[in-house]
Amino acid sequence: MKDYLDLIRTKHWLKNILIFLPVFFSTNILNKNYLVTLLIAFIIFCFSSSIVYILNDINDIEKDKLHPIKKNRPLAKGAISKNKAIIIMIFLILITCVVSFILYNNNHNIITFIIPLFYIMLNILYSKGLKNIPIIDVVIIVFGFVLRVMYGGIVVGVEVSKYLYLMIIFGAFFLGFGKRRNEIKKNGNKSRKVLALYNENFLEKNMYVAFALAIVSYTLWCVDPTTITHVGNDYLFWTIPLVIVILQLYSLNIEGNSHGDPIEVILSDKILLSMGILYGVVMILLLYVI
Repeated sequence: MKDYLDLIRTKHWLKNILIFLPVFFSTNILNKNYLVTLLIAFIIFCFSSSIVYILNDINDIEKDKLHPIKKNRPLAKGAISKNKAIIIMIFLILITCVVSFILYNNNHNIITFIIPLFYIMLNILYSKGLKNIPIIDVVIIVFGFVLRVMYGGIVVGVEVSKYLYLMIIFGAFFLGFGKRRNEIKKNGNKSRKVLALYNENFLEKNMYVAFALAIVSYTLWCVDPTTITHVGNDYLFWTIPLVIVILQLYSLNIEGNSHGDPIEVILSDKILLSMGILYGVVMILLLYVI
C-alpha cells in the first residue's frame, strides 16, 4: 500500500491546501456551502496532481534509477509495474472527470473543468520537454501554485487580492530556484538535464530576490486598506515578522543538508512545522475571533 501512496504522492497533496487560502483570508471559511465546494475542488486538484506525478514517473523511469533519491520511487525500484501505473492513472482521470462534473453541477462554471485540465496539459508539456528549458521549468512550477489559489477563489466566487497572488508567485519562485540550487549542490548537473544550463550563483541570487519580494508582497497585502477594511482591524501587520521567520527557517534548511523539496523540508523540520501551525492559529484568531 505504501508504494501506491508514494506513486500518487499523497504527501504532496499538502500543496493543494492553497485552494482554501482565498476563502480563508476572505473570512468565509466557516461558510458551509463554500467549505463543501472547496473540499470537492481539493479532491480534484489532488487527483490532477497525482495524474501528473505518475505521468512524470513513467517518462523518467530510467533517469530516476540513476538518481540517489528518486531511485526509491515505486516505478524506478520496480515495486509497481509501468502497466499498473498506467491503469491507476486512467482510474484517477475518470474519478477527476466525475468529481469535476459534480462540482460543475453545483456552480455551473466551466472554469471548474478548464483550470484542472490546463494544469494537467501544462505539466504534460513540462514532462515532454519544457522541463529542459531554464527559467521556463521553474515558471511552470510557479504556475501550478498560482492555479491552485486561482481555482480556490473562482469555484466559490471570492476575489483574490493581487498582493496575495504576488506573494504566491514570488514565494513559489523562491521554492523553485531553491530546489534547483540544492539539486546541483547534492547531485551535480547529471540528475536533471536542465541543471547543466543553470549555475549555483544564478540560482542563489534569484532565489533571494524572490525571497525578499515575497515578504514585500505579503507586507503590502497586510497594510492594504482593502484588506484592513475587510478584516476590520490592522493587526495583520504583526504577522509580518512571523512570516519572515518562517521563510528564514525554510532558507536555513535548504542552506543545510536538504535536497530542497518543499514538502520534505516542511515535514522534516519540527520547528518550521510548528511555526507554520502557529501562523495558522494566529491568523484564525485575527480573522475570525478578534
